[in-house]
Amino acid sequence: MNEWRYRIGEHRQTLLAFIVFLLMFVIYVSNHPAGFNANVVTTAANKGVLLALVAMAQTIVVLTAGIDLSVGMVFILTNCLASWIVVGSLGMTALGVIGVLLTGSLCGALNGLIVIYGRLQPIVTTIATGAIYFGLALALRPVPGGDVNSTLADSLTGQLPGGIPASLVALFIVVLVIWVPFRRSEIGRAVYAAGSSEIAAYMSGVPIRRAKLVAYSLSGLLASMGGLFLTFITYSGEASAANGGTYTLYSIAAVVLGGVSLFGGAGSAIGAIFGALMFRTIGDLLFVFDLEPLWQPLFQGIVLLVAVSLGSVRLFRIRNRLDLFG
Repeated sequence: MNEWRYRIGEHRQTLLAFIVFLLMFVIYVSNHPAGFNANVVTTAANKGVLLALVAMAQTIVVLTAGIDLSVGMVFILTNCLASWIVVGSLGMTALGVIGVLLTGSLCGALNGLIVIYGRLQPIVTTIATGAIYFGLALALRPVPGGDVNSTLADSLTGQLPGGIPASLVALFIVVLVIWVPFRRSEIGRAVYAAGSSEIAAYMSGVPIRRAKLVAYSLSGLLASMGGLFLTFITYSGEASAANGGTYTLYSIAAVVLGGVSLFGGAGSAIGAIFGALMFRTIGDLLFVFDLEPLWQPLFQGIVLLVAVSLGSVRLFRIRNRLDLFG
């Protein structure tokens, strides 16, 4: 019984994010003109998965008590790169996908190296590197365009038998292949320890530098998956600073809504996924209820402010930081 109480307490924020998302999505499909059908669900899933991948990227860095303001620009850079190289035969497409994912990982690793060995604040570092990544994206795509392997794109953005969105299955595989092994690994535990108290973790012999480098590299990898998926949806690449900035801010919103502590050391990428789906559903709800477009950013901002405030209230109520993990 005590073990179940501990498990529920450990994942309380993730469960809450899931329940709130589920309620919001039921309201959305109940009021959608087309009702609940496979096409509506697939469209919502594709939009949600885009943000979920970037939110996962942000989460891993936030767990180290950092923040990555370059995830949106890595997302845009890899979108532009994919529109050049994920084309042609099956073999060429596979090499292109590997090239895109490797590029994202290298971008994340560069962020980590500068933060670790340059001893700069993550927020300063990632603002600077984000500008570099956007410059590279602009060099690749001065104007929107390009192409992508249509067979691969359609298979990942369409529906599986039974009307199941393929994008959700792909996201589930990413969680199983990347997040679950990372969370259970020594490096994953070191990331949480570094976010909880870096000095205490260092004095305990935790490999802080290695953990941070892996965290930033995985962040870049996940952001590049988002950029690749954006190419599958749009069949093109676009060096859009507005999109990059928007996804960066939305990823932070998803992290907060998913119950991940911005102070580091607490939370889960799965919670951030439901936070991303929730944030996307908020926009969809505003659409189906025909709210004036000019008021939509204000409403989303209020929702985010309330979420951040609720998280802060929890921090003010504790007397010992270790209570966050009890």
